Amino acid sequence: MIRNPILKGFNPDPSIVRVGDDYYIATSTFEWFPGVQIHHSRDLANWRLLTRPLRRASQLDMRGDPDSCGVWAPCLTYSDGLFWLIYTDVKRYGRTTVGGASGASLRDFHNYLVTCPTIDGDWSDPVYLNSSGFDPSLFHDDDGRKYLVNQLWDHRPGRNRFAGIVLQEYSHRERKLVGERTNIFKGTPIGLTEAPHLYKRNGYYYLITAEGGTGWGHAVTMARSRSLTGPYELHPDKYIITARDRPRAPLQRAGHADLVETEAGETYAVYLCGRPLPNRGRCVLGRETAIQKMVWGADDWLRTRDGGGNPELETPAPALPPEPFAPAREREDFDGDRLPIDFQWLRSPHPEDLFSTTARRGHLRLFGRETLGSLFRQSLVARRQQAQCFSASTAMEFEPAHFQQAAGLVCYYNSAKFHYLHVSHDDEIGRHLRVMTCTPDSPQSDSFTAPIPIAAGRIELRVEVDLERLRFAYRLGERAWTWLPEVFDASILSDEATTPGAPNFTGAFVGVACQDTSGAARHADFDWFEYREREYQSSSS
Repeated sequence: MIRNPILKGFNPDPSIVRVGDDYYIATSTFEWFPGVQIHHSRDLANWRLLTRPLRRASQLDMRGDPDSCGVWAPCLTYSDGLFWLIYTDVKRYGRTTVGGASGASLRDFHNYLVTCPTIDGDWSDPVYLNSSGFDPSLFHDDDGRKYLVNQLWDHRPGRNRFAGIVLQEYSHRERKLVGERTNIFKGTPIGLTEAPHLYKRNGYYYLITAEGGTGWGHAVTMARSRSLTGPYELHPDKYIITARDRPRAPLQRAGHADLVETEAGETYAVYLCGRPLPNRGRCVLGRETAIQKMVWGADDWLRTRDGGGNPELETPAPALPPEPFAPAREREDFDGDRLPIDFQWLRSPHPEDLFSTTARRGHLRLFGRETLGSLFRQSLVARRQQAQCFSASTAMEFEPAHFQQAAGLVCYYNSAKFHYLHVSHDDEIGRHLRVMTCTPDSPQSDSFTAPIPIAAGRIELRVEVDLERLRFAYRLGERAWTWLPEVFDASILSDEATTPGAPNFTGAFVGVACQDTSGAARHADFDWFEYREREYQSSSS
């Protein structure tokens, strides 16, 4: 059996492809650089993070992109000896009102295509496609022609913002879309129709979309037609996977699916899901990726094994030999020339401006840049939180000269949601340690704990997270850990903790950061970083 989710932590909007014996899933990365995560498997149960293809400035520059914008919903396919990757770079989201999209909202979505003969090679510079909406997907028809489908955004007052799914032919020879676009599917009454993928089977074109919003009302909708341009008839059940009206389902928010067929002809669906904290209803792990076996009926419609569209916590594995991968290292000593693959940074295609793994061997050096939460030059390196209970720690050398310089350990969701244990300097008390918390759901947006004076020298910083409880500790030299008295709310690092109308589509990260708002670029050196997932602890020790 396969246990869900297969990609834990912030890994939404999965797109899956099989090439021979290998399976690959691409997921959204939003404002985190490099863009698009691609995981690899040979058995659909065991997965490893393999590569992030959008890693050059010519492919992606997200400086200035708002929180939860940047790279949305990649589509990964294989045809003509090439891997094809479609993605959106969202430059403006705006602020919506009721229902996630009913207020006047001007948005900027730019859709691109890159290709590569190998999944982990250097991908091409992008071909610009269009800017009419988001969630673009490429369909390779069996006559060799190619078509782009995407959600159509309508900003006009009184209109449905999610105006349907449009289709337009793509000419690889001309490297552009050709012909007229056609609106092939307007969606169902639950609305917010997005995330289209096209397939062809037994003479039918099948279209699946996500509907109902990417929260608790999310669903996977299916329709089909004998003609590529429609009309498309709805599935008899409308929604083939959903946790709508199923509050006890262990996997919530199920939607945004893609399909893959094994060599033996079995069909599996991958889709995003969320696992709320017990008793709190907030998904600090963001939207994750699940998989489950599907069944084609005699009527040529696809259904879940139980026929009810329920997301499964466990699903049968295909008849393939298990191929597990070595687990990720818990401790990174930064001994290599490159940043370990589990870590990312924010927005900038110029990492040398933010950090270095070679300036001081065996250390990650962060150069003090803009404020924590800056949309441009933020020196923050972090990894996903992938379990509801974990321990993380680091050793830092940092000697700030004044109050505009700070560095430390951060639990981060976005510019409006974080807990930051940092070292800084004050004219009166000198070098000190304190926590800055930024909360999106309280009248006061940021708060600080009382400063704790500390001596110069190397310091170790630690965080312990158990569900919604978060605690910090520190130590100097060989001394015992000193726990800060405050207990912080880890649940604010979630999609659900938000100011009204703001986009929240990522997940919690834990990592290190350094700021110098004086412009002097005072650096901080981190000797190692440790992240360890564990069982729930009733109290920190």
